[in-house]
Amino acid sequence: MRRPRGEPGSRAPRPTEGAICAGPGEPWSPSPNSMLRVLLSAQASAARLSGLLLLLPVQPYCLGPSKWGDLPPGGGPHVSPVQGLQRLLEQARSPGELLRWLGQNPTKVRAHHYLVALRRLGQLLGSQPRPPSVEQATLQDLSQLIIRNCPSFDIHTIHVCLHLAVLLGFPSDGPLVRALEWERRCRLPPKPPPPLRPVFLGGQRLEAALSCPRFQRHPQQHLIRSLAEARPEELTPHVMVLLAQHLARHRLREPQLLEAIAHFLVVQEAQLNSKVVQKLVLPFGRLNYLPLEEQFMPCLERILAREAGLAPLATVNILMSLCQLRCLPFRALHFVFSPGFINHISGTPHALTVQRYLSLLDTAVELELPGYRGPRLPRRQQVPIFPQPLIADRARCKYSHKDIVAEGLRQLLGEEKYRQDLTVPPGYCTDFLLCVGGSGAVLPVRTQNPFLPYPPSSCLHATRDPAQRVVLMLRERWHFCRDGRVLLGSRALRERHLGLMGYQLLPLPFEELESQRGLPQLKSYLRQKLQALGLRWGPEGG
Repeated sequence: MRRPRGEPGSRAPRPTEGAICAGPGEPWSPSPNSMLRVLLSAQASAARLSGLLLLLPVQPYCLGPSKWGDLPPGGGPHVSPVQGLQRLLEQARSPGELLRWLGQNPTKVRAHHYLVALRRLGQLLGSQPRPPSVEQATLQDLSQLIIRNCPSFDIHTIHVCLHLAVLLGFPSDGPLVRALEWERRCRLPPKPPPPLRPVFLGGQRLEAALSCPRFQRHPQQHLIRSLAEARPEELTPHVMVLLAQHLARHRLREPQLLEAIAHFLVVQEAQLNSKVVQKLVLPFGRLNYLPLEEQFMPCLERILAREAGLAPLATVNILMSLCQLRCLPFRALHFVFSPGFINHISGTPHALTVQRYLSLLDTAVELELPGYRGPRLPRRQQVPIFPQPLIADRARCKYSHKDIVAEGLRQLLGEEKYRQDLTVPPGYCTDFLLCVGGSGAVLPVRTQNPFLPYPPSSCLHATRDPAQRVVLMLRERWHFCRDGRVLLGSRALRERHLGLMGYQLLPLPFEELESQRGLPQLKSYLRQKLQALGLRWGPEGG
């Protein structure tokens, strides 16, 4: 079969062509399987396949200088026998000479020499207009030589040999291609058996629904249907924890699912430890939902009494959820405020977190539990509760209305008459704070103490400050449960405590903020809000 003459330097090799000369130490970019499919399907076009070989210039040591040396083509006094054999193969003038060099030097032959021999064979077959006929026995002997030695080849050498053999026209069902293909398959990692299609029942269906891509679009329907089809014994703690975490993470205040978690907690009380219970209770506090299950609180009190000393952080986490629900049990508070518990958590990795939570619990006792007469957190142990904006606000700051509201207040009141992101005792961060005189005039903040005394009981015997502190509270979309009507537990807790400390709150709901088109409308909106409280500013307000 006539093969076309190559024209060295006629054009640069394509990436797949350059890969033929890649050495074992160099990357092999084409996928062997996809390359083989292309090559095997193209065997009918012999001219095209020969051309791929002939377009490659003859470059000694093209198989990689990093492993076999980087001497120039002219050689030198330190050429190793392995390198010398490579040069002899590259300069062979006939297929018979290739076979002779390989057969006469068995101790010097390495795996890459067979790549050189196959590439040189292709060049010999296509380098002359009328190539001499090649004895079939010579090709068979060369094939048998490669077949005998291919078990010692690495996977890269096998890939390249297989590629070259197909390009040279060796039949796909012949012994050489079959032997190389066998070795290639033997070196591939075994494919795992295809997984059986699971039949989801009960809790398995619920677990699958929690990870379903449609969960974000129709979460409640998926979960309610899966939960309704589950038998009680199939609702494991793992499945219910997954459910609780999804409800909390996605702010889904779904009563049926929350009641199911509460009922599971009551039924499985004896089998649950506090580390699991803290995860099951989390969505109730976060979503500001007190379940209708009558035994919910008695059950939690029993678990706290049983487990409080075993897992301090889990105990405090449970109490944090109950604090958001305004359901703090006195017995558990006695325990966590005891000197023994406080000394126990000191020096632990989570000591600062527990200390911050205990400070918040102490604030809740001060403001919301006037009948509590047990131990309290010592003043020296108290730390700021939330000394900076919450994580959710920092993560969504580019979607917040805070910057445009700040600009509206600056143009409306002036910079000296409000403070932004001020943290007031015992550690609540306010969005915007104004100081207002007895006549309703907005006063420069620098002339006033912006903080009200904490605890409030400490101001009973002090001179009462006639100035009011007004806090503008941004109520962003992510401050609410997904339905957009109920504030998340942490937000409701902050507003409740600030109000109990004496701050006058002015909420700015996201629906109203989003309806303002531009700064002029927003300024008009803020003016109406402040005037509704009786506030005055400017020349007439002092």
